[in-house]
Amino acid sequence: MLDLHHIFIIQKKALFFLLALCILGWGLTPFGSIFLGIGLGAFFGTYNFWILTRRMDRFDRNLEKGKKTASLGTALRFGSGVAAAAVALTLPKYFHLISTIIGLMIPYVVLFIGSFVSLVKNSNNGK
Repeated sequence: MLDLHHIFIIQKKALFFLLALCILGWGLTPFGSIFLGIGLGAFFGTYNFWILTRRMDRFDRNLEKGKKTASLGTALRFGSGVAAAAVALTLPKYFHLISTIIGLMIPYVVLFIGSFVSLVKNSNNGK
């Protein structure tokens, strides 16, 4: 299974690829606000995944030392999602709200796909 840092590196690569596609979609199609919304949501979603990665590292270190950890940053990640939605609501001419929310979920879809691919590769190596 992949460790969290390796998954985050894959997430960043996927984000840059997606942002490039969103820029192309924004410039070349009449659906500019949808592509900008997806890009905005994916950016904030990757930020949320970075927060989760950092907090999981802290959680693991504290667990090894026998200390308690207050939280995994759920409130901060929730606030980031609210901020992305607030930007989309404030600037509806530029950002489509529903596509922003879909963009927020993209890093988790990439995480699921990466885990599935890793599982399939590991099961094929065992045969």
